[in-house]
Amino acid sequence: MLDLFPSRSAGPFGRRAKHARGGRIPVTIVTGFLGAGKTTLVRRFLGTPEGRGTAVVVNELGAVGIDDALLRATTDEVRLLGNGCLCCTTRSDLQVALRGLVADRETGKLPWFGRVVIETSGLADPGPILQTFATDRALGGEFFVEVVVGVVDASNGLATLDWSAEARKQAILADTLVVSKTDLCDAAATARLEARLRTLNPRAAIHTAIEGALDPRCLIAAPAGAAAAHAGLVAEASHSDGITSFVLTESAPLAWAPFERAIETLIALRGADLLRVKGFLDVAGCRGPLLVQIVQHLAHPPLELAAWPDADRASRLVFITRNIAEDQVRALLAAVRALAGDGPRAT
Repeated sequence: MLDLFPSRSAGPFGRRAKHARGGRIPVTIVTGFLGAGKTTLVRRFLGTPEGRGTAVVVNELGAVGIDDALLRATTDEVRLLGNGCLCCTTRSDLQVALRGLVADRETGKLPWFGRVVIETSGLADPGPILQTFATDRALGGEFFVEVVVGVVDASNGLATLDWSAEARKQAILADTLVVSKTDLCDAAATARLEARLRTLNPRAAIHTAIEGALDPRCLIAAPAGAAAAHAGLVAEASHSDGITSFVLTESAPLAWAPFERAIETLIALRGADLLRVKGFLDVAGCRGPLLVQIVQHLAHPPLELAAWPDADRASRLVFITRNIAEDQVRALLAAVRALAGDGPRAT
């Protein structure tokens, strides 16, 4: 058998027995499909005593980072790996980011931290990320993967597992599975999803979380025997056909009613292929930015934030779709706005 590990005392993907870890920094990988609730879970964790002293690396598929901006209000130690997927295009960026975090901590540019949370993009296969920790000896000397947490959306998760190879890989490689948004489904639907997850990954512990509320210990310790579950599962991801991302931006405040009507129409016609929509809107009449989040047919109630998360106050909305072209979305928004007397301005 091919020995991927630097020594016989090493465990799979850089995990060693507890007495051998020494001063290495534990890493929690939070994975899950688009819109599963990863950022909400991480934000809640960072607000707990167990989450103090945690640095965060966020990978987003899209040209504009939204999740990292949301997390910056909770912790200053955030690094964004944007417009790519950790499993196939930015693994070297991950290595650079992790080493940069340590270097900045040592020189005082960042506050002390004793843990790193990596939030992957919704299309990432965690296998190659784990392989990176196993095969990069320098990285393995500084970090070890403590736990892989997979978040699955109760409202869309069962259907997503049927068609998405990425979602199945995320579930299979998790030490701990978290079923989110159970308040939006009946108990029978949640039970069916949990049964499917047990079939895919009988070794993982399964928990439920509403609004990211979860025992923080689930993010800092793997269930017993979890390390052996990942051996050999390091295949590169092959993303499902037709998935693309694009960003709509606008510098002037927008009228909410035409935008809302256009999005309602888009959800009604193509909700199943609207994998994720997330972003900040500068809405006329609102003092702070409006946070918009949509996952397939489910549109979360818009939330007006107290303040913008960064200096950029332009509206920016990231779309991740399946077989929905950018020009189709732009045309729909423009048509509805024109009918409402609010001309198209999105760039």
